[in-house]
Amino acid sequence: MLSKYYDFKYFKGDLTGGLVAGVVALPLALAFGVQSGLGAIAGLYGAIAVGVFAAIFGGTATQASGPTGPMTVVSAALVASAYEITGSMEAAMPIIILTFLLGGIFQIVFGFLNIASYVKYFPYPVVSGFMSGVGLIIIILQIFPFAGLDPSKSTMDVIYNFPSLFSDFNWRALALGGLTVVIYYVFPFVTKAIPSALVALIVASLVGYFLGWHLDNIVPIIGEIPSGLPSLQIDGLFSVDAKHYMLIGEYATVLAILGSIDSLLTSVIADNMTKTKHNSNRELIGQGIGNAIAAIFGGIPGAGATKGTVVNINSGGRTRVSGTIHGLVLLAVLLGLEKLAGFIPLSVLAGLLIPIGFKIIDTKGLKHLLVVPRADAFVLVLVLMVTTFGSLIQAVGMGLLLACLLFMKRSSDIGEEGMEVGTLAGFDGEKPWQDEVEFYEAHKDKVYIKHLYGPLFFGFTSHFQNEIKNIPDQVKSLIIRMDRVPYIDQSGLYALENAVLDLEQRGIQVLLTAVQEQPKDKLVSIDIVPDLISEAHIFNNINDAFDHLENKLKL
Repeated sequence: MLSKYYDFKYFKGDLTGGLVAGVVALPLALAFGVQSGLGAIAGLYGAIAVGVFAAIFGGTATQASGPTGPMTVVSAALVASAYEITGSMEAAMPIIILTFLLGGIFQIVFGFLNIASYVKYFPYPVVSGFMSGVGLIIIILQIFPFAGLDPSKSTMDVIYNFPSLFSDFNWRALALGGLTVVIYYVFPFVTKAIPSALVALIVASLVGYFLGWHLDNIVPIIGEIPSGLPSLQIDGLFSVDAKHYMLIGEYATVLAILGSIDSLLTSVIADNMTKTKHNSNRELIGQGIGNAIAAIFGGIPGAGATKGTVVNINSGGRTRVSGTIHGLVLLAVLLGLEKLAGFIPLSVLAGLLIPIGFKIIDTKGLKHLLVVPRADAFVLVLVLMVTTFGSLIQAVGMGLLLACLLFMKRSSDIGEEGMEVGTLAGFDGEKPWQDEVEFYEAHKDKVYIKHLYGPLFFGFTSHFQNEIKNIPDQVKSLIIRMDRVPYIDQSGLYALENAVLDLEQRGIQVLLTAVQEQPKDKLVSIDIVPDLISEAHIFNNINDAFDHLENKLKL
């Protein structure tokens, strides 16, 4: 009977993948819960609910979901704002839970409205600046807990109170935090079979415990964690004062959008690893259901977790059963090991989160700041700074608005040719250009030609990448005609880079023809030329490319 719904040949891999992913998720769930301001148990509740229900109802078979850095940073900002306007956590909780619940509902609505098809149009500098800002927030907010001091509510508070760090730090907490970071980075050189985050958590916590540093708050610890299954947290949800609706709506929207982007990016990674195709709309519905259920039980929201998903796949996970098992592993921990988890020092959790913060920072985008188009660099830095030291909501809104305005200004400067955007043509259903007919007739089974029209910018990159993926595997070479591409932005640069990398893995050589000055300068500035595409494969015109292929490749 069950065989109709599940192929048991995958069970061993799903079981192993789910177990390993659950083990990897445990320390991060506890750490993200503490950082959110709602406690370790909220991170565990969120990891269980999102992990199980997003796996069951989602659209990515191998996705392992749970609290993530970006979602936790937004949640922490919400908790701080709600506490500030109400004066107590008891009064703030209905606002917080209602926001989490509404964020989940928004994601479900996004799925039914096919919003996933629009998420891909976010400009790279906005996403990069936001993610790097989130990484910096995680690092900055963990500085005080790492040193055994009370956590700050905002990055500005950390800066204002930074001098106190040198006079009030707890050297024992600092030692445990430092030990955690060292093990996190060094242990993978010993073996990658056991997650370094888990080893760091256990070893550093045991050191603190056997030295007696957990006694009398010598080193701050998580403390008592509620045992048993969670209870519904819906008291007061329907009596929230209307004056808080704006705050709730803003944060719910950001959580829904960010959770969607985070999950869909991880889904693409899973697709590339398993050679499958996820269902974007169903994925958003599944994530929304998971976040809504997490909310009513007092858990923090989450999204598709890249690390957990990769570990799940590499350990053998192939179906949604693996993601479900990942969540059930965390439930077993909740029911059996909650007392032991209470002895974990907060500085150890900080030692786990600081490396995670560095991983979230988009070093690729920051490294290219001086060479990408100035407008993109400005947007990235603006979003980064506003995210880190201001409002997360305003950062995304300002970034999107500015990116669109700057693109319109650039397109206006380019002229009418620059505005001819929207078509990427080739031989798939279309006639070749006049100067291509003879070569096409002779070599159409081995060579593909694509024509680009207008600027390659953030609104066009998704279509471009989809077209590249549709190129048949039997093709040996791809010629991209860039005669009519006057401008390429940061999103376009990275889209082209990813396309070339993908084609190389498939054994398809890429040639460019008639590359204009601005695109050529930017391709060279971030080393796509010559690292990925050699100078010998860039031609002034299409006939030179044809001669090269006929002479060098013996077509």
